[in-house]
Amino acid sequence: MAIKLIGYAQSLPTRRVILTLNELGLSYEFEAVTEIHTIKTEEFFANKHAFGKIPVLCDGDFTINESRAICRYLVSKYQKDVKTVLIPNDINKASLVEQYISYELSYFDQPLTKILLHEVFNKRRGEPTDETVVKEAREEIAKTLDVYEKILLGKDYLNGEFSLADLFHIP
Repeated sequence: MAIKLIGYAQSLPTRRVILTLNELGLSYEFEAVTEIHTIKTEEFFANKHAFGKIPVLCDGDFTINESRAICRYLVSKYQKDVKTVLIPNDINKASLVEQYISYELSYFDQPLTKILLHEVFNKRRGEPTDETVVKEAREEIAKTLDVYEKILLGKDYLNGEFSLADLFHIP
């Protein structure tokens, strides 16, 4: 059975999964969610995501949700079949990839998401932008990027070679 990704194409979590699918060279069907009510059904809550969120990946009879979990699943299942190495087999290198993924989740994603929500999505929806939230998020992301400058000193990628951690940092 084919891989099917259910998501909203403009959302960062959905894009994270799409990047992973593409990086692994996997074919997939994309079911675009354009109306929130289409995923707020009992069937969706029961069978796709207990909290009614996207993205959701269906791989045959197996269903998994939450973008980072989906990406790790895809790498675990399909990386062996391709030349792309997103999580190295070496335990030390793999652990560092996980460390950088944790950095992304804890220090990069949160302020970036606040900025995007207020500066992009709220404006598209005609909703007000909270300038205080944006200012604080910009200050936080600036500090985070200063740390990343030190981490990346002398190398092109967080772990020395392109990995899932680098992919997760692509907005």
